[in-house]
Amino acid sequence: MPTTRKESLYFGLIMCFGMVLFMTLYNFYLKGTFGQVSLLGGITDFFIGFIVAIILDLFLVGPLAKRIAYRLTTNTSNVLFKVLTISTCMVIGMAFFMSIYGLVTSYFHNGLSSNSVIKEFFSVFCRNFIVALPLQIIIMGPIVRYIFSKYIKTTQNNVALKN
Repeated sequence: MPTTRKESLYFGLIMCFGMVLFMTLYNFYLKGTFGQVSLLGGITDFFIGFIVAIILDLFLVGPLAKRIAYRLTTNTSNVLFKVLTISTCMVIGMAFFMSIYGLVTSYFHNGLSSNSVIKEFFSVFCRNFIVALPLQIIIMGPIVRYIFSKYIKTTQNNVALKN
């Protein structure tokens, strides 16, 4: 979909916004803090999570996931397979790092709920992964690709044609 760095930035911003929004709400629900967190606290948590996610997407997980996905799909021309492979690699990487982020923030707010950090991490990672993968593939991926192709890619092409 994105072919330039600018398009990749726009695509990443939209995707991270949607994924972080839904995953923040999901994690509030899991922790039972949905009604306890103030609106300002919720927006702050979302904004900080969004900043962490976009940095990870642009500089670490995104490039690594694309490199792995392109290696896995070199022998196929099936675009759907390539998109699903990239999405899956992205979700694995983002769920991994955002689960670490979630554990760190949870530790500073409440401490850990178990004695084992590794056990707690795998618990958080698995709960996030089983929601993030279908959210990415079934809901956010198609929505973001539609928004991107309808509004951003079209705008970029129109600007290029005018010049």
